[in-house]
Amino acid sequence: MKEQNYQNHTRMHPLYHYVLSVLVLGALVTAIVNLFRAINSDEQVLTATTLVLLAAALLITMALVRLYALKAQDRAIRAEESLRHYVLTGKLPNPSLTMGQIVALRFASDSELPALCEKAAAEGMKPDDIKKAIEQWKADYNRI
Repeated sequence: MKEQNYQNHTRMHPLYHYVLSVLVLGALVTAIVNLFRAINSDEQVLTATTLVLLAAALLITMALVRLYALKAQDRAIRAEESLRHYVLTGKLPNPSLTMGQIVALRFASDSELPALCEKAAAEGMKPDDIKKAIEQWKADYNRI
């Protein structure tokens, strides 16, 4: 794998982000066009309405599948980073850290994590600013 850093750390899953999302949005647009045509011709309106509802349900399902996976992963990251901070310092991280800050802090090396946690909490650093402040990048190749 290519060495991970700030410039290339984001993860895009081509099949999900480019293929499935285009297919689902295309299905919804096509279903809406079909519904308007059915209404104008006064034929098969029920079928066309059903297709719009199904396409909308598919879009919602696609979004929720992604959201639920990320939420579960965020919980795992919070637990992992809390344990790592505890092992390094003997205390839990500052409870004022947001989930976004904790997710960003996972890229910090063990040597800079405690100080960066305190700085992030004290200054209310944004996740992107935390990532930019990291000097020794700790790669995460397992993010969904």
